[in-house]
Amino acid sequence: MNRQVPDHGFPKTRRLLKASDYSRVFDGAQAKASHKYLLLLAALNDKPGHRLGLVIAKKNVRLAVQRNRIKRVTREFFRTLPQGAPGMDVVLLTRRGIDQLDNAELSSILQQQWQKLGRHIPKPESKASQES
Repeated sequence: MNRQVPDHGFPKTRRLLKASDYSRVFDGAQAKASHKYLLLLAALNDKPGHRLGLVIAKKNVRLAVQRNRIKRVTREFFRTLPQGAPGMDVVLLTRRGIDQLDNAELSSILQQQWQKLGRHIPKPESKASQES
């Protein structure tokens, strides 16, 4: 029996890869969601779906094990998001103390901040309203 296993990866098409991608979000952030432990910046993109960039400074999270855990939890949270319109480029910046959170707390904070971000992102105008 050869069963198909669903792909739960995080492909490069879902990531911010180039410095110019990050700069576009930093310079033109259309929405921000701030928390004691993290900051999410977002800008609308013209690509299908959302893309994620991570900035986890060694200054804020000392141990590589903790930085990698934060990346894993964040990617897993981001991977399970529904891919609706509008597509956004999102950058996560961490702050001191985030490494003290367990995975469930981190996921909960990401969920809250994602909802906050969704309320602040401008909705693209529909083609019908542009033609009127």
